[in-house]
Amino acid sequence: MLLVYTHKITPRIKYIFKQICTRILGIPVSFTTTIEDFIAHDSLKMSYARQSLGNEIFVRSHELLFEQGLNDWEIKVNDWEETKCFFPNNDQSALPFDIFAASFYLISRYEEYLPHVKDEFGRFTAKESLAYKHQFLEQPVVDIWAFKFLKLLKLQFPNYDYQKRSYKITPVIDVPMAYDYRFKGIMRTVGGTCRDLFGFKFKEIYTRYMVILGFQNDPYDTFKYIVNRQKHTTHKFMFFFSVGDFSTYNKNNSIQKTGFVSLIKQVGDYCRVGLKSSFFALDDKPTLKMEKERLERIINQDIPAARQSYSKLNLPESYRNLTELEILEDFTMGYINHVGFRAGTCTPFLFYDLDYEIQTPLRINTYHVLDFALLKHYSLLDKKMILNRIINEVKKVDGEFVPVFHNYTFGNSERWRGYKELFNIIIESTNES
Repeated sequence: MLLVYTHKITPRIKYIFKQICTRILGIPVSFTTTIEDFIAHDSLKMSYARQSLGNEIFVRSHELLFEQGLNDWEIKVNDWEETKCFFPNNDQSALPFDIFAASFYLISRYEEYLPHVKDEFGRFTAKESLAYKHQFLEQPVVDIWAFKFLKLLKLQFPNYDYQKRSYKITPVIDVPMAYDYRFKGIMRTVGGTCRDLFGFKFKEIYTRYMVILGFQNDPYDTFKYIVNRQKHTTHKFMFFFSVGDFSTYNKNNSIQKTGFVSLIKQVGDYCRVGLKSSFFALDDKPTLKMEKERLERIINQDIPAARQSYSKLNLPESYRNLTELEILEDFTMGYINHVGFRAGTCTPFLFYDLDYEIQTPLRINTYHVLDFALLKHYSLLDKKMILNRIINEVKKVDGEFVPVFHNYTFGNSERWRGYKELFNIIIESTNES
């Protein structure tokens, strides 16, 4: 066990030390403000304060973990070996910057509480982030820093039995619309036909009725392929189905259609199934609760996780609603148009509510690649290069890689050509680690 001496034990200190030491490095941690207890401790120990006590491992503390509320810190980012760092320290400190304060800043999403420019859907964008502005978005810097701290511990305490974690993947399959043409009802079918007719999209009209008449497979119906891939890997896929009411932003099939309900049940036999909440459920807890209960009635069990439509988050309200409805995990945090690490980590973490200064039980699983983010790279070779680069960054720290693909990504559309091959690269990456 690592004993940390500090002059004041705060919720922020307990939260970030347990994330870095216990969840990333596998080292139990406890805290003391008593010097005598610290001296008497005969195992791993360090001090985190403004001044060192003696010759122990000492990391000089930044004020961030001792404050309450928000402060618009002026942050200067510096190079540090192969990565970046901020919140610099003096020469007395064992590390050139306060990795705990910097990690808390990223993982708590501190910057998303501060004033920033949102996109047309009200989302925090990558370009507003510190990581994008200083070119470390594609590195899981929190995990990198944690392992640099581990090196210090191993030098000082070489006989401690340190744990080692393994690289893993959690593929996410987002299903905003299960079928393009099937189970749409007469009104939506007629409406879609008229729209295609006026748009001179005669090929779409032909495909629509070939699908409806059963002569052709629905272009979005790729579930047999995905489930077959699941059967050949030990890593459980996470499916998110939308069961909200039809609206401008949500056009999925109705749960009144038995074929759609049967699909969810069939997928649930092999994969984990979570809720893809509707756009309007984001700010409306009663709507979110209604959708949660709908899906639970279909799968006949509590839903384990949720994912917000359009990857939109309003912090902290979005996560408070999930917590209050006893949803245990979220897979929303990531960027639509950029690959990388929105919270600076590839290790799941518990959400910290900065307004209430408490750690919540909600487990945040950040995603690192969304299929849409790869579309900006035109060649399949470039897509593979970007994907492998992010996978390798996660492998370096034995983290958890979370990619997000949509069901229609695996169809025959020219837009998604080669994406089955990209998905296979991810699945097979565990065989190489």
